[in-house]
Amino acid sequence: MVQVIRIHQHGGPEVLTLEDAPLAAPQPGEVQIEQKAIGLNFIDTYFRTGLYPAPSMPFTPGNEGAGVVLAVGEGVTGFKAGERVAYVGTLGAYASARNIAATSLVQMPDAVSFDAAAAMMLKGLTAEYLLFRTYKVEKGDTILVHAAAGGTGLILCQWAKKLGATVIGTVGSAEKGKLAAEHGCDYVINYTTEDFAARVKDITKGALCAVVYDGVGKTTFPASLDCLKPFGVFVSFGSASGPVEAFNIGLLASKGSLYATRPTLFTHIGHRPTYEAMAERLFGAVADGTLSIPARNTFPLAKAADAHRALEGRATTGSTILVP
Repeated sequence: MVQVIRIHQHGGPEVLTLEDAPLAAPQPGEVQIEQKAIGLNFIDTYFRTGLYPAPSMPFTPGNEGAGVVLAVGEGVTGFKAGERVAYVGTLGAYASARNIAATSLVQMPDAVSFDAAAAMMLKGLTAEYLLFRTYKVEKGDTILVHAAAGGTGLILCQWAKKLGATVIGTVGSAEKGKLAAEHGCDYVINYTTEDFAARVKDITKGALCAVVYDGVGKTTFPASLDCLKPFGVFVSFGSASGPVEAFNIGLLASKGSLYATRPTLFTHIGHRPTYEAMAERLFGAVADGTLSIPARNTFPLAKAADAHRALEGRATTGSTILVP
């Protein structure tokens, strides 16, 4: 028997219930892992509330984790019992052990801890495709990162700074501003007390930004477009405040022939060679000190509901993990 969090109906954090459940042997193409740490992400709340539909009910949320291989199913090559692995994959991460498709797993270098891997697989790989594949940040670029003290935001700021960019970040408090500054943010804007679009114009002396990375959504749009120079790129990759509502595409023309995109991580990692290359770059950046990704908030698996409350209440900074 393993411990799992199950959701039987959509709702608030209270619908996350801890249960004991049997775990079958891995099917062909699957790997069974004992989980050492589980990543918590805003996407988990979207599935919990029903904003994103789960494939069935009840279901176990969670898309990332790290642990040790217990067994492999028929036809699996490249993994064996005892190996350290991490993943971004299908729902089911909120469990002490699970079966998962081998194609979702990557091997972990010894230099990366289980906690760090669980804290960064979804967020770190998201930062990788944003910085290297959606808009390729180069030395001299000025960029804007919303929610700069969040899990993905802290990784984006650190990595972009190492790439030679000038990083402007928005935060919701002075404490979060200090954290963002410590992780590579050159200019911090508190959006609760300042007009961030006006401040960006000020900071850049009217030159504005090459790209805006926006995981917030509704409350930062369309003002984010006013932060972009002509031909700039607006990248929406999350909806922490709610989804961006439908808008007239002509707005992009009137604000400077802008580009707007809504990429997803799962499109990128759906191609195995791309997934492996992204993970290799991410693990390498952690191993060489480019990125520091501590799990700043840790909750026992049984307290998953408290973790969701903290995340949705903007009471967390950086990455949050669950520990079985």
